[in-house]
Amino acid sequence: MLKKSTAVFMIVAALLCGSLLTLGVTGYMQVVGQAAGEGVAAVLQTGSGLQDKESQKLGTALNLIEDNYYDTVDRDKLIDGAVNGMMEALGDPYSNYMGKETAEKFEESIEGSFSGIGAEVSSDNGKVVVVSPIKGAPAEKAGIQAKDIILSVNGETLDGLELNDAVAKIRGPKGSKATLKVQRTGSAEPLEFVITRDDVKLETVYATMEKDGIGVIEVTQFSMNTAERFKEELDNLEKQGMKGLVIDVRNDPGGVLQRVIEMAEQFVPAGKTIVQVENKDKSREVSTSKGSSKDYPVVVLMNKGSASASEILAGALQQSAGAKLIGEHSFGKGTVQTSFEKELGDGSLLKITIAKWLTPDGTWIHGKGIEPDIAVAQPDYFSVAPINKSVTLQYNMNSSDVKSAQTMLDGLGYKPGRKDGYFDAGTKEAVKKFQSASKLQTTGAIDAKTAEALELALIKVIQDPANDNQRNRGIEEVRKEIQKAASNK
Repeated sequence: MLKKSTAVFMIVAALLCGSLLTLGVTGYMQVVGQAAGEGVAAVLQTGSGLQDKESQKLGTALNLIEDNYYDTVDRDKLIDGAVNGMMEALGDPYSNYMGKETAEKFEESIEGSFSGIGAEVSSDNGKVVVVSPIKGAPAEKAGIQAKDIILSVNGETLDGLELNDAVAKIRGPKGSKATLKVQRTGSAEPLEFVITRDDVKLETVYATMEKDGIGVIEVTQFSMNTAERFKEELDNLEKQGMKGLVIDVRNDPGGVLQRVIEMAEQFVPAGKTIVQVENKDKSREVSTSKGSSKDYPVVVLMNKGSASASEILAGALQQSAGAKLIGEHSFGKGTVQTSFEKELGDGSLLKITIAKWLTPDGTWIHGKGIEPDIAVAQPDYFSVAPINKSVTLQYNMNSSDVKSAQTMLDGLGYKPGRKDGYFDAGTKEAVKKFQSASKLQTTGAIDAKTAEALELALIKVIQDPANDNQRNRGIEEVRKEIQKAASNK
């Protein structure tokens, strides 16, 4: 079966965090009406606009700037800046203003089209925060992780920038390089990543059949065609005699709400709740399933990069379909956005948080995430920081880069004997063994070539499903449920 995909550029615009993370379709009546009914739509009626005093204040400010500023003034930029200021004053990282060009990219993104390094990001108190890297994109390959804070790009700081301006600095043509400085929890010093921008084909659904009739479906994002693709792959697995299913939404930043509801309906019994949406006046609209349950066990894999629509799916399947959640706690995005484009009349767009969503039992997970039923951590080398290649690491040094190298060596099976950052004789011997196996000069010191070889070798190990603790535990739990059901017959 041919998979549907869309050719895309690699930077995922930061503005997508609020758009693809749950609603993300222009026209609130279209999406909010489907998701939450007329109750939410009623909140969105046009207000009375500016009062006379407010209009006079803004007009006076504009005139004073145009008449007195020492340099040429771009009036359009001033107006855009005023709207941006209103959005920033909300203090909500998921509500923002997009100029015409950015809005066009936003609309493309709803169909699964992205440009950039391949990481969903948001703005939090003036910081650009990674929600999750996109599967197979340069950001993921380089080692960018959910919750990383991007400090600068090619030496230009992002601190305090309006979100769209920050994204503009990250974007670039295919083949160009973006040097990112990143702050990561647990690392005392910023990490540096050199990422080559590239084109990528984005497929949102991947399916495989494992031993004993256990299917695995990975969902990387909830785009417009994801529910259709998911059903195709699910039907295909069921035709092969699938006995149990693992749904993997790790590092899935979310997407279109209606698509996740359609997917959840394939597992949640008719009449049971999938998601609740609470609007401004505290009234709730409840989305209930029109589907049916499955006669086989289901588990859901999630981690700190599972956000919004991923969390809706996880919560619905856990609370209304009896699925087990395995992995790590999720990101914690519990708000709903919609976008307004026609109202502004010039191709620009406002994306506004209009409601919050709750799990079937009424829990608001915003800022907290969902806890797994079975907590499973990945091996430490899955989250190891890259090595600074401008310094050669050698015997008797002590640094975080040495610690990273030791963690990589240990993950590759070369057993340095310690992972505390001190470059001792055991570490030197492990480096020599790796260099010999990699056909590098066996100096025992870690120069740029050795560091790069270590990282490339480790990527292959990480990409091997045999080393994926969470995936393996999910398959194991499904296998147990299958065996339990068989013994009860």
